[in-house]
Amino acid sequence: MPAGTRGPIEAPGAPYALSHLDALESESVHIFREVAGEFERPVILFSGGKDSIVMLHLALKAFAPAPVPFALLHVDTGHNFPEVIAYRDRVVARHGLRLHVASVQEFIDAGRLRERPDGTRNPLQTVPLLDAIETRRFDAVFGGGRRDEEKARAKERVFSLRDEFGAWDPRRQRPELWALYNGRHSPGEHVRVFPLSNWTELDVWQYIQREGIELPQIYYAHEREVFARDGMWLTAGHWGGPKESETVEKRLVRYRTVGDMSCTGAVDSAAATDADIITEISASRLTERGATRADDKLSEAAMEDRKREGYF
Repeated sequence: MPAGTRGPIEAPGAPYALSHLDALESESVHIFREVAGEFERPVILFSGGKDSIVMLHLALKAFAPAPVPFALLHVDTGHNFPEVIAYRDRVVARHGLRLHVASVQEFIDAGRLRERPDGTRNPLQTVPLLDAIETRRFDAVFGGGRRDEEKARAKERVFSLRDEFGAWDPRRQRPELWALYNGRHSPGEHVRVFPLSNWTELDVWQYIQREGIELPQIYYAHEREVFARDGMWLTAGHWGGPKESETVEKRLVRYRTVGDMSCTGAVDSAAATDADIITEISASRLTERGATRADDKLSEAAMEDRKREGYF
């Protein structure tokens, strides 16, 4: 069992076995160490969302007491929640991490990207991401994607080869029998790595509760001024909302996922603790992306189309 993981649970007469969360943790720690041994310039995508926070927590465990040997990369849309950016900066300072920021706003100002009419910048993240990967020569990029989130992500392997243009081709997926990962790639290509592939939203929250991991407070129930659009509660902001016909009201809400303010909706909720949230999502029949991400509702294959262009 990799060092830094919790010990096995052993009952009288029972076989020596790991708990469910211990097994997931051990697998993720193993993936981080595999990448450290196979690649020269890995980087961790860090948005300040719960999945990237858990991913960083696992990386800290994987290499303790040494520091994490990877930098962090944040693709900043310029429309992020202020609470999340403040959290990101606190975590970087606390652990003495290196942070690279790829700014969508800088690409718009330079004329390399054009603002969308709907104000949504999530689809604009691909170009800054690929530019950062190429410029800094990252050969492995950790992402917090999970297979339970969305159909296209369910197709993804733990090690996902991307071509010299950053594009994903599902036909080039490699077998990963017996947790053996193939990181071979040609010059110009890189590999996306997903240590949380086999986790579910419920696993993530149970692990957050068990480990006592701090999250941005917007994940917990709080009063917020929001307005309704496309069946979601959005936060008003300089990105373009609300319109004249949309009414702002104060509601008790929380966020299940965190992204661009223009396409990430809150849900009505009184869940103020980890235990409350675990109870709430245990009864839910919608994934967090399906319930609260407008960019995933553009078409049946919206995520897969973006992944083919280089998005995560």
